[in-house]
Amino acid sequence: MSFRPGLEGVIAVQTNLSSIDGENGRLIFRGYHADELARKHAFEEVVHLLWYGYLPGKNELEKLKKQLHEARKLPADIVRIIDELPEDMEMMAVLRTCISALKAKPEWPPTLEEAVHITAVIPTILAYRYRSLHHLEFVPPNHQLDHVANYLYMLTGQKPKDAHVRVMNAYFVLTAEHGMNAATFTSRVIASTESDLFSAVTGAIGAMKGPLHGGAPTGVISMLNEIETAEDTEDWLRKKLNNKEKLMGFGHRVYKTNDPRTEALRDVTESLSADDDWFLLARHVEDTAIRLLEEYKPGRRLYTNVEFYAAAVFKAVDLPEMLYTPTFTASRAAGWCAHVLEQAENNRIFRPLSEYIGPGSMIKENTQRG
Repeated sequence: MSFRPGLEGVIAVQTNLSSIDGENGRLIFRGYHADELARKHAFEEVVHLLWYGYLPGKNELEKLKKQLHEARKLPADIVRIIDELPEDMEMMAVLRTCISALKAKPEWPPTLEEAVHITAVIPTILAYRYRSLHHLEFVPPNHQLDHVANYLYMLTGQKPKDAHVRVMNAYFVLTAEHGMNAATFTSRVIASTESDLFSAVTGAIGAMKGPLHGGAPTGVISMLNEIETAEDTEDWLRKKLNNKEKLMGFGHRVYKTNDPRTEALRDVTESLSADDDWFLLARHVEDTAIRLLEEYKPGRRLYTNVEFYAAAVFKAVDLPEMLYTPTFTASRAAGWCAHVLEQAENNRIFRPLSEYIGPGSMIKENTQRG
């Protein structure tokens, strides 16, 4: 057996949920291309696909929407917890605390009802906390609005523009699931102990909270803010590349060609680009950066990743920066729940090996002799 840092290349799970083909730029959810789902389907439809294994008919979709609507309300004890938390506590820590408090009695196996509860209530937790911090009256959920539209509505108190709902819906669909990433693996490890779904999602939030996992869009925003104008783009990018600094929003550990999620977001945001200076700048920066990356790093195949367009979408819909990673979490929670439910179907506790390299180890002795 060989040591693989970060478990890279190790297959730890067999899943029906998604497939990532990094060489060819394909992301599949249960047999469907994720980019096509984002263009043609609502988030609730994709949630149904992940949880039940197929896209819903009209009646099934309405049933799931009703369940999500009914589960949006914040329990009184969660409201009290949020009100007591320090104002300087970051939003992901608030969310982690609230999800851990949702269920006092652990249950196994996890249930779809619990998945509905978690997925539905996260946007309400975020909206309540955000408005409370800004001394604004809480906006209760609007049951006439679907999941994504309701989230934007609770943040502002105003019905969101259709174009904004469309691009945010695409973002939620594309980020709902993405294979065995750090947070998803965390959720399955916790679930494998026969701990409850709320604990598994709490652990996943803890992993998502790390800047190497859920924090990338903030860096893209900073980059675009510094560039400011199309005229300054090439000089700014060349300076970064000459200093061997990373361009935020470009390159991906898995995708060696265009990220399919980026392609879909680019298409969906097309209607906003003509009237939005921010999108026009983002498109210009993208084109210039890809050209320069090929010049500076030929053959590396560095393309725009989903974080780049996530940043552009968030900025266009005026999403506060403090909600970037939490919003990513609001979409990915559906995927975590799907993975935990799948883990429970054929559970085996994760128990990998470790390789001792301390005093007296053969590895250390052989290294010292050599």
